[in-house]
Amino acid sequence: MRLELTRKGDYAIRAVVALARHAPDLVAAPRLAQETAIPRRFVAQVMTDLVQASIVETRLGRAGGYRLAVSPDDLSLLAVVQAVEGDVRRRSCVLRDAPCQRDGACDVHEVFAAAQDALLAELADATIASVVARSARPASS
Repeated sequence: MRLELTRKGDYAIRAVVALARHAPDLVAAPRLAQETAIPRRFVAQVMTDLVQASIVETRLGRAGGYRLAVSPDDLSLLAVVQAVEGDVRRRSCVLRDAPCQRDGACDVHEVFAAAQDALLAELADATIASVVARSARPASS
């Protein structure tokens, strides 16, 4: 079983975490690309989705850039992912890659639905502030 984000979801999380580290300052697109290792050509695409979701605000011009429009304490990982990927809930059966409802739920439907609900709840509970704080702590030996 694979659990992974799309490239766009990955870039969105990296960008939002970087903006949280710089909050409340503006971060220029080239600097954001450099600090997050996001290819420059993708920064504007990802940021457009985040601006449309009211997660990020942008200022145009020479002194422009991006900054969070939401406090990192109030912004969940799930909100960031859904801003760029849409609804992330799996709709197809894990056994046959088709909707379970067509001919009744499969044998493992309830188990996987509960696991999905738990994952989404964990992502909803994880704030960007908590991610930044966790990454700022020294590694334990």
